Amino acid sequence: MLPPTRGFRDALVSVAEAGEVAVISEIKRRSPSKGDLAIGLDPAVLAQHYEAGGAACLSVLTDVEFFGGSAADLIAARSACSLPVLRKDFTISAHDVCDARLMGADCVLLIAAALDQSELVSFLELARRIGLDALVEIHDEPELQRAIDAGADLIGVNQRDLVTFTVDTARAVRMAPQMPDGVVRVAESGITGPEDAAVLAAAGYHAVLVGEHLVTSGDPEAGVAALRGARN
Repeated sequence: MLPPTRGFRDALVSVAEAGEVAVISEIKRRSPSKGDLAIGLDPAVLAQHYEAGGAACLSVLTDVEFFGGSAADLIAARSACSLPVLRKDFTISAHDVCDARLMGADCVLLIAAALDQSELVSFLELARRIGLDALVEIHDEPELQRAIDAGADLIGVNQRDLVTFTVDTARAVRMAPQMPDGVVRVAESGITGPEDAAVLAAAGYHAVLVGEHLVTSGDPEAGVAALRGARN
């Protein structure tokens, strides 16, 4: 019997309802666009710094080829803190959804651009059936409609193009008002500090997912605290 999950979406809602920006702090060793970011990081230590800074949740890259991550990183990070954890990876099969639960994740990433509609619907239903939240990642209006049609209640707008890796900082602001009530809104990528977080919060986002800025900051605890207070 697996232990209960920690409630990823609920943690974001709790912080947002308190009037602050919910921060999903990412454990990220490298990226396809920037190369090595923090290749020697200790996921357990970084998770503790993020928690001390007031992060609502963690995101942990488990993809090996492009991001240098692993399931071991997720297990170590989650064991070192009390925060809910997103498995950040390319979920392309039902087995991937189940693997996320087995490795201890509380939430799974479903990238709309990587899935057809039947897969998006079935993986979302499977995630909920086994106790996981699901962050459905989108990039544009058609993908937003697909996420809504699938029944997503936690939607992330990735400001980075998955093909060119360019960041469009206006994308998330444009998409926010198009999301229906009841959807927890997350802005992803290209967030370089509290000023960006404040703009996104004003646009209607409950949470920001931040990796590169924090892992390269030199003081991740202070970095999280600054992002969380950006709404004030």
